[in-house]
Amino acid sequence: MDLLMFAFVAVIPVISYGFTVHGPSGPLVAPLGSSVVLPCYVDEPLPLDDLEVQWRRTDSETLVHLYQYGERPEVQQQDYHDRAHFFTDQIQHGNFSLRLDNLRAEDGGNYTCKVYSQQDSGETVVQIKDVDRLLVSGSSHSISAPVGEDVTLNCSVDSHIKPEHIEEVSWRKTDEDEDILVLLYLNNETFPDSSDERFRDRVEFFTDEIPKGNFSLRLKSVRTEDKGVYICHLFAGVLSANTTVILRPSE
Repeated sequence: MDLLMFAFVAVIPVISYGFTVHGPSGPLVAPLGSSVVLPCYVDEPLPLDDLEVQWRRTDSETLVHLYQYGERPEVQQQDYHDRAHFFTDQIQHGNFSLRLDNLRAEDGGNYTCKVYSQQDSGETVVQIKDVDRLLVSGSSHSISAPVGEDVTLNCSVDSHIKPEHIEEVSWRKTDEDEDILVLLYLNNETFPDSSDERFRDRVEFFTDEIPKGNFSLRLKSVRTEDKGVYICHLFAGVLSANTTVILRPSE
């Protein structure tokens, strides 16, 4: 299964008397962590010496990027520094589209591309709508492990998702009357000391596999009392999902 965050981009063209600012004819789709192009262009090239193009978040007026009189002043909001880019060689042809890299869940919202020239001005509003799905794969059925042996409880997300997008992964054992923390991964760090004493020093992630989106758990020296339901719960921004593994120790 894939861990995906999709961005749907729709543009509303606004017609001015001097020129029309255009966008795409339909929605665009981009996954979390990838790049998305917010189209903004005019039919005919405009003089560069008096041209100004502003990309802003409509809700907050945050400046995403600015092109002004042949230059790109370094005045963009810090959240977009090194993530928002013009296609510099295309500006002279009337293409003011913006490339937004490393797409985040919080990038959802409205963006305005405002174009000013000596002739006139025009703008278009770009809306990024988040359709969020966080899907996690694990064991599709219960697994059996001999007492005293090691066992792997599977939990993984799509390999193209960067680990820094996964803010938290918690493995928990759920019983009828208690919720036991088995192992915690938080902000790119594993916290073995947070494990319940029944699992301390017996559980670990496959460290080399985490960059691939693999948060499977190795449980060492299986005990009879380890029998039960284990849940791998992942959090990425406002998204969360989980997968369940049932462990049945055998003699």
